[in-house]
Amino acid sequence: MSQKKITLDDRDIFCHEEETVLDALLRENIDIPHACREGACQSCMIRSLKGAPPAAAQNGLKDVLRHQNHFLACLCYPQQDMVLSLSTPADFFTEATVVGKELLNAETLLLTLQCKELLDYYAGQFVNLKRADGLVRSYSIANNRIHANKLTFHIRRLAGGRFSEWAHQELNIGDSIAVSDPKGLCYYLPSAPEQSMLLIGTGSGLAPLAGIISEALHHGHTGPIHLYHGSREMDGLYWIEEMQQLARQYPNFHYTACVSRGDAPEGVAKGRANDVAVAALPSLKGWRVYLCGHPDMVNQTKRQVYLKGAAFQDIYADAFHVASATLD
Repeated sequence: MSQKKITLDDRDIFCHEEETVLDALLRENIDIPHACREGACQSCMIRSLKGAPPAAAQNGLKDVLRHQNHFLACLCYPQQDMVLSLSTPADFFTEATVVGKELLNAETLLLTLQCKELLDYYAGQFVNLKRADGLVRSYSIANNRIHANKLTFHIRRLAGGRFSEWAHQELNIGDSIAVSDPKGLCYYLPSAPEQSMLLIGTGSGLAPLAGIISEALHHGHTGPIHLYHGSREMDGLYWIEEMQQLARQYPNFHYTACVSRGDAPEGVAKGRANDVAVAALPSLKGWRVYLCGHPDMVNQTKRQVYLKGAAFQDIYADAFHVASATLD
């Protein structure tokens, strides 16, 4: 009987010809989440550390998960020996130097770091930033991959925020800070350049969305790209002129600034960014959607865009992007 060796966290298991990876792991009393056994619930998702898994084992997964060699153990009949991991690897940090600080608005800092080592990241991912005393916070990368050794972040100052207050007031150009490996699944892949894209962000949730847009345009994305950036009031918005200039430069990019309180000047929509976007676009069937900002907005908008026709696997939102924009 043919069998394939499965190495899981330094333990060797043999998967028989008619067994799935999930069957083999459960036979060896390895605790792996599972439920439906048919690829619907996706609770048995696992990652291959060596080579791509069988394509059939990735059915129904987001393209970024397939890109990172994630697969469903219940659908995987190994075609070769596999090296897998259930555990999350520990952070690896590299040294970076502060090379730029400027205010985007009264509460949001544009921080630019020059990394000692090149980072393999995708626009829209996030990293952990660590101070010398060990305090760590997550922030989304705001630039595309062209500048692989420079990273920019939008750091919103929060009252009493230990890290954000320090970054605004005490962190200086020339200082060192530690940067982790990139993380997250909310990023752009140039696999469907004709696909329509909707991006909705609030506050400093613009950071990852700006990087995704820059990446998409750099790769020659031809489908329409709609960005809705919202804040309660005008002073919470930023990069309005830059986004308007980008819209003039690229006919397929469309930008709408939104405010939910107070008066909206000419060229700015009145209302929450998600409500404005959903009302403006009649159908989102076949669209790719990116959401970054307050958790309530993200959760509400997931439901709204799904009801408008967006497929679940085409909706991207990362909890750490939300945390970096709203918590400290």
